[in-house]
Amino acid sequence: MAAGCPPSPKTDPARSDTRSDTSRRIRRVAVALFWSAVAVMVLAVTLGGEDRESEAGRAPHKPPAVEGHAPSAGRSSSPDGRPVGKHLPRSRPIRLHIPEISVDAPFVDLAIGSAGRLEPPPAGNTNLVGWYANGVSPGEPGTSIIAGHVDTTTSPAVFANLGDLKKGDGFDVARADGRKASFVIDSVETFDKDDFPSDRVYGDTPRAQVRLITCAGDYDRQVRDYTANLVVFAHLA
Repeated sequence: MAAGCPPSPKTDPARSDTRSDTSRRIRRVAVALFWSAVAVMVLAVTLGGEDRESEAGRAPHKPPAVEGHAPSAGRSSSPDGRPVGKHLPRSRPIRLHIPEISVDAPFVDLAIGSAGRLEPPPAGNTNLVGWYANGVSPGEPGTSIIAGHVDTTTSPAVFANLGDLKKGDGFDVARADGRKASFVIDSVETFDKDDFPSDRVYGDTPRAQVRLITCAGDYDRQVRDYTANLVVFAHLA
């Protein structure tokens, strides 16, 4: 035997088979434990994320107008046919600025849908407001209606903080004619949708006024809608 080279160990078939069986058993146990852990994680995600999944999958709130009640398309004036107070000629609104709650949003036209409800702005854009385009433009004599989402299926939206406004706060509407219509808030009020004061909110006035409207109250998962509306009443400054 050559010096310096230890003899190669002889393999014992019985011991080799034993080690192989042991290795196979260890692998089977490891695989079983792995899939058991996966099953536990899936169950935890399913149960723990149920509310989040329901929340994320819910529909955006329905339009702020109550069924059967829609804004008037008419222009308003005093009994003698003349507007009262400050007013501007008709012009399409371009952007809404509410410094107190950091709103700077473009406008989209809204119409009355087949169900007699004011259609909402598209839900996919969280920074978008709509105005009832067949009604009064902001600054004209009468009641101009501006609506926005409080949230969407994924995040807060443009009117998420509308309820933080108070009497005396102001906001501006940039118009297509280059003028700026500045408004002062008279009140901020919340109404149950079952008791919505349509005449007060939508009724014509001889003055230039605006209503900012969004949803409020609790979210009713059965009807997939909020239980109330938040309305900001304001007049042209």
